[in-house]
Amino acid sequence: MNQVVHSYNLISKINHWISAVVIIGLFAAGLWMVDLSYYSAWYQDAPHWHKSVGLLLAAYTVFRVIWRLFTHSPEVEGTTFEKVAAKIAHFLMYALLFGIFISGYLISTSDGRGIDIFDWYTVPSLGALFEDQSDIAGLLHYYFACILIGLTSIHAIAALKHHFVNKDNTLRKMTGATK
Repeated sequence: MNQVVHSYNLISKINHWISAVVIIGLFAAGLWMVDLSYYSAWYQDAPHWHKSVGLLLAAYTVFRVIWRLFTHSPEVEGTTFEKVAAKIAHFLMYALLFGIFISGYLISTSDGRGIDIFDWYTVPSLGALFEDQSDIAGLLHYYFACILIGLTSIHAIAALKHHFVNKDNTLRKMTGATK
């Protein structure tokens, strides 16, 4: 039986907005970190925080995907093109996230050291799996992150377009606002 829902549930809304804030924060921190000099007070701490938060986001995203698979979501509003584009965009955003997580792991573990998550737990290293792993994974990490931010910007613009131009419930479904 297909259950019809008109809004995202509270957990889905929380998942969406926490992920959005953390992703934007990690992107900004990543851009800032690459310009740190060896003598910067943040040279060691910023990457540690970036990796720790990134790995926690990876686990949270796995939870988010599982939650999404087992809960009902409202129907996408708009034209057939918009519905298909929304489904493709959501799939690509998740694919890019997992690409970012994997490439970040490959950057950080190519020297054989694991990744400490806030000194709570160390994610073990698989070592170097291919030649120039850090460089290749670093480029992928950067480009995947840039594409993700671009796609999420389009996602946000589309939600605002639905709200202000189409005057439908697309944005309200995720914010909980009522008419």
